[in-house]
Amino acid sequence: MAAGTLYTYPDNWRAFKAQIAAQYSGARLKVASNPPAFTFGQTNRSPAFINNFPLGKVPAYQGDDGFCLFESNAIAHYLSNDALRGATPQAAAQVLQWVSFADSEIIPPASAWVFPTLGIMQFNKQATEQAKEDIKKILTVLNQHLTTRTFLVGERVSLADITVACSMVWLFKQVLEPSFRQPYPNVTRWFVTCVNQPQFKAVLGEVKLCEKMAQFDAKKFAEMQPKKEAPAKKEKAGKEAAKPQEKKEKKKEEKKPAPEEEMDDCDAVLAAEPKAKDPFAHLPKSAFVMDEFKRKYSNEDTMTVALPHFWENFDREGYSIWYAQYKYPEELTLTFKSCNLITGMFQRLDKLRKNAFASVILFGTNNDSSISGIWVFRGQELAFTLCPDWQIDYESYDWRKLDAESEECKTMVKEYFAWEGDFKHVGKAFNQGKIFK
Repeated sequence: MAAGTLYTYPDNWRAFKAQIAAQYSGARLKVASNPPAFTFGQTNRSPAFINNFPLGKVPAYQGDDGFCLFESNAIAHYLSNDALRGATPQAAAQVLQWVSFADSEIIPPASAWVFPTLGIMQFNKQATEQAKEDIKKILTVLNQHLTTRTFLVGERVSLADITVACSMVWLFKQVLEPSFRQPYPNVTRWFVTCVNQPQFKAVLGEVKLCEKMAQFDAKKFAEMQPKKEAPAKKEKAGKEAAKPQEKKEKKKEEKKPAPEEEMDDCDAVLAAEPKAKDPFAHLPKSAFVMDEFKRKYSNEDTMTVALPHFWENFDREGYSIWYAQYKYPEELTLTFKSCNLITGMFQRLDKLRKNAFASVILFGTNNDSSISGIWVFRGQELAFTLCPDWQIDYESYDWRKLDAESEECKTMVKEYFAWEGDFKHVGKAFNQGKIFK
């Protein structure tokens, strides 16, 4: 039977999966989540930790025999027993199906919606509204599946239930108020059943369902951001200025513990670390004001106002235009799942919005579709290469830089920005589009 230590920060929902699995299997699991055993941001950056877990991420598992694992799903699988993993090849495959479903379908929109309510991500109305729609689709799928089932796979709790329930804990605690979850009674019944199992309760405690949908708290978000050091010029103010400065420093010291506690609430704690250098800092200033164009595009007619404004002000030296085409159309199935690929990519590129604009379109129908789009970036190179955080999805697309002076480019910009036209290069009818702005 497995025995070892799980390194994590407190209340990490990804770690919950492994902890609950161990409760069922009887694996002997010690949890190191507080000093002196583990200090997030220090222990996981030490040479000894990096030697065992090169990415320095948590949760991370080290067995008493020296066996090491990172990635929460792998750890939960290892700590499970055969009943949790699926007793037959078919059941095991179904468990894996739901584990993958949680990662690819639930986590991206859940994060986009919930994280701003926790103060660890800036609020974006478009992303939040899209996330709500995506969650409705996910709940519909789950509700239908659970119509005649108590659990996701078989007649007992499996790793599928553990993984999906843990990925939805913050949804049920923060935003799924009664009116929102009312159309999905089977999902609520299943979730409540899971979290009230003794093995779940031993890890999660009492899970109280949301009564009122949490909203973005700008003050809380501001408190979570890294504090800037006082400007050097204040030192010149003399003794009288020193006292207020001392008071400010004391206030900063008093505020520090609270943000750290909030940051431990979910995996996005890393987002609150000191800001990295602006990837576009090396570029000269451009006369093209991207935000002004975006306002025109959002609030006025595309053909008569936004497009003319774009071409009249576009800086061909400071910006570039690219055509992107998804490499694997044969893998696209249901159109709503294909759209999730687009919105998931947009959500992971949130910090690129200031320096980019895109219109990405899904063409075709279920099981016969394709994805392509037009992107406008600051600079003359693909922006994704400038920051490791932006490189998750872009390699799934073929990229071609367009000549802004060519008729081909002008036609494609017109068609993709307006969502209408012949789209002769595609060969499929327009289905729906998504805007990154």
